[in-house]
Amino acid sequence: MQKRFSPRALLLAAALGTILTLPARAALPEGSAAPGFSAPAALAGKTFQFTLKDALKRGPVVVYFYPSAYTGGCNIQAHSFSVNADKFAAAGASVIGVSLDSIERLKDFSADPDYCAGKLAVASDADGSIARAFELNIREAQAGKKDTRGAEITHGFAERSTFIVTPDGRIAATISGVAPAENVAQALDVVQTLASVAKP
Repeated sequence: MQKRFSPRALLLAAALGTILTLPARAALPEGSAAPGFSAPAALAGKTFQFTLKDALKRGPVVVYFYPSAYTGGCNIQAHSFSVNADKFAAAGASVIGVSLDSIERLKDFSADPDYCAGKLAVASDADGSIARAFELNIREAQAGKKDTRGAEITHGFAERSTFIVTPDGRIAATISGVAPAENVAQALDVVQTLASVAKP
C-alpha cells in the first residue's frame, strides 16, 4: 500500500535534505521534480526493466548514481547499500543504483556476493541520458583504465550523487560530495525520517 506524505512531512524532508547536502556542481536540488526514467536493470544476475514511476507507487525511491561497477568507492557503496537493504525496506523505500555500465557488467555486479549480493538492483544508463536529466556531470572514459577485476572500463563516469524521491515525484534530498559509505548512511537517515513523519 502506498504511503501518503503530508505537507509537513515533505517540508521536514526538504529541511533535512538541506542539512545533509553538500553542494554538487549541478545536481538537481531538493524540491525539484525528479526526471522520470526507464532503464534496463539487473538484480541477482537477472535483468528486468526498471521504471521510476512504477517504483514510486510502492514508496520513496533512493536513486543513486555512481561512476562504475567494480571500482574502489563504488564497490564500497554497493556493499553498504546491500548490507542495509533490510533497513531501507523497513522504511518503505527501494533503492536503484544507476551507472553508465553496460547491462552485462551490471548482471555480474548485481549478483556479486561482495557488492550488490543479490539485494541491490542496478540500472544501465549506457548513454548517460538519465544522469544528464538529473543534471550530473559525466567524465569521458579514460583509455586503459581497468576495474578491480582487471577488465578495461570503456564507459564514461557519472558523478556520485544520490537523490531521495518521494512518491509524488519530488526530490526530498540530494546527497553528494561525501564518501561512499557516508552517502549510504545519509540516504538511510533521510528515508527513516520520511517514514517516521509519515506515520499517523
